[in-house]
Amino acid sequence: MTTTSEPVTTPTATEAVAPQPEAPRPASGARADVPALRQMLLGRWPEERSEARRLVAQHPELWKKEGITKEEHREITLAQMKELVTYRQVLRAFPERLGGRDQAGANLVGFEELVAADPSLQIKSGVQWGLFAAAILHLGTPEQQDRLLPGAMDLTVPGAFAMTETGHGSDVASIGTTATYDPETEEFLLNTPFRGAWKQYLGNAAEHGVAATVFAQLITNGVDHGVHCFYVPIRDPRTMEFLPGVGGEDDDQKGGLNGIDNGKLHFTNVRVPRQDLLARYGQVAADGTYTSSIDSPGRRFFTMLGALVQGRVSLDGAAITAAKIGLAIATKYADQRRQFSPSAGADELTLLDYATHRRRLFPKIAEAYAMHFAHDELLDLFDAVFSGREDTPAMREDLETTAAALKATSTWYSLDTLQECREACGGAGFLSENRFTSLRADLDIYATFEGDNHVLLQLAAKRLVGDYGKKLAQAAKTPAGMAGIVAGQAKDVVLHKIPLKRLGQSVADGGGARSANRLLDADVQRGLIAGRFEGMVADVAMGMRPALKADSVKAQEIFDDNQVELLGSAAAWAELVRWDAFTKAIATMPDAGTRQVLTLLRDIYGLTTIERHLDWHLANGRISAGRAKAVTATIDRLLKQLRPHVLDVVDGWGFSQEHLRAPIADGSEKVRQDEARAYYRELRASGTAPVSEKELRKRQAERA
Repeated sequence: MTTTSEPVTTPTATEAVAPQPEAPRPASGARADVPALRQMLLGRWPEERSEARRLVAQHPELWKKEGITKEEHREITLAQMKELVTYRQVLRAFPERLGGRDQAGANLVGFEELVAADPSLQIKSGVQWGLFAAAILHLGTPEQQDRLLPGAMDLTVPGAFAMTETGHGSDVASIGTTATYDPETEEFLLNTPFRGAWKQYLGNAAEHGVAATVFAQLITNGVDHGVHCFYVPIRDPRTMEFLPGVGGEDDDQKGGLNGIDNGKLHFTNVRVPRQDLLARYGQVAADGTYTSSIDSPGRRFFTMLGALVQGRVSLDGAAITAAKIGLAIATKYADQRRQFSPSAGADELTLLDYATHRRRLFPKIAEAYAMHFAHDELLDLFDAVFSGREDTPAMREDLETTAAALKATSTWYSLDTLQECREACGGAGFLSENRFTSLRADLDIYATFEGDNHVLLQLAAKRLVGDYGKKLAQAAKTPAGMAGIVAGQAKDVVLHKIPLKRLGQSVADGGGARSANRLLDADVQRGLIAGRFEGMVADVAMGMRPALKADSVKAQEIFDDNQVELLGSAAAWAELVRWDAFTKAIATMPDAGTRQVLTLLRDIYGLTTIERHLDWHLANGRISAGRAKAVTATIDRLLKQLRPHVLDVVDGWGFSQEHLRAPIADGSEKVRQDEARAYYRELRASGTAPVSEKELRKRQAERA
């Protein structure tokens, strides 16, 4: 993943970021410049992100209301959507000629911030403008855009995005819905041939939607041309009754996001005019002749689906934002909440003064920063493609790969983080008013929609392994190249017995400070993180190579044997992408104190990533047992160093109390703690404090 000013290629482990001068770790008295940090984190579109933040903060009518019924939540969310239209920031991605601003990246920045108001509002907005309207925008012709987009944009036509089916979730190419062309009437007959082909989990389908963009197998003149998208009215807008041939059901109560009316749809001989086939990539003439600017059916299918990648990009950003909100609440509470006194008469310690609490929260804060900077680069890549500036097949492939890997890993991270924050706040964290349980319930589905995370990792990994395989095949074309591969593998076996040698680093397992300091070397950190990714990709590529010459049954067997490590290689790549993005971002910060704090956070992220996979590093000879212990000891030391800076780091995210809206993070806990401390001080000073039984026994023993 690279910035848009450079040719974009999927990075390999050997393509390190340019060496940067390492900032020293925070010295005594060094602090982060919080306003400068906030400005940095606003990214490439600071005004648009700030505007979205202000929108959430200044409009309480957009905030989620806890404890209401599903029916109430749905109607409130629809009303909130209508309010959003008046603010017009949700229309940024659409053409200027229709009242939009042609700002693809800036649009997603604003959309991601809506999660701070109510995830249901964010996702229902995504259904309407990021899926239903976006399908018209990206899959339709200019004429179709002019005719169909205005209603989708101003919400006079609430719409559903009907792709997923009960029987085929992530396998879109195999959906069962058909659209068969009838040349006599110049219409498509849309049909659901069996129960498993019902469209399922569709936002706006249960109650509010009056149209849908429906994905179906296009059949004309007896030929199935694969999945295409059709604009289909589904309800009478006056009565809200289904139109003839359209049926459906309400998905009813869900585990979260109950402000969205998810439901099912099915079709029986529904007639769709020929002009309502969204025809940017495939057209049908009046006589039924099919044409497309993309000859390959496979490439055409992936191009059409790739036009809708913005959902994965935005979910990556929204998941990170939700995790930050949880971490900000939990950290502010832990800085004020006191528990257990180290000695009689001494103040109780704050939760952040305990090593276990720092271990629970601080690495996740560091990872949030790494994810933030990687997401900024993903937004740049998305904007480069969708603005049309650099819309090439290679760029789109890079975008697909990066969005898949980052969305999968960030949504899992967000769920884990919100749960950890909930537990770190004890009973208070379980109260709905403090938002953890509600946020986690709403975010749960993020791991599944816009592509199940496992399937997305597989998509990304196939690209990464495929690229490695091409290099391998190219090298193998010559005897010298093949000899180099064999020699490299033999050399690998030897050198892996000496920790880190393969990465060009002779880090002796000395003791103490020297060992720890080497772990803070950026080249060492990147070498270990990149080495794991590269090693996993190489293992999978070599393991799957026999499948190229095997029959289909044997090939599937070989794939199955390698699938777990295949997915793991994509997750390892995402970790590397984030480390690189974090390191590049640090170099852009002009304030020295802030650079030092960011470097500390980067080191925590890098070393906790290495620690997370110590089993792999040990098993593959990349690190010794002695250095593995040093990794953990160094992390604990860095977490203690972060303690004086952690509130600055969290405040750098720029959330106000209107964004957090959790009583345990508004300062009231400090008031309670100060009141308790003052009470006991006065009681001790008065001389009237009761004597503890333990103290009494001690005095009696001394007198005896």
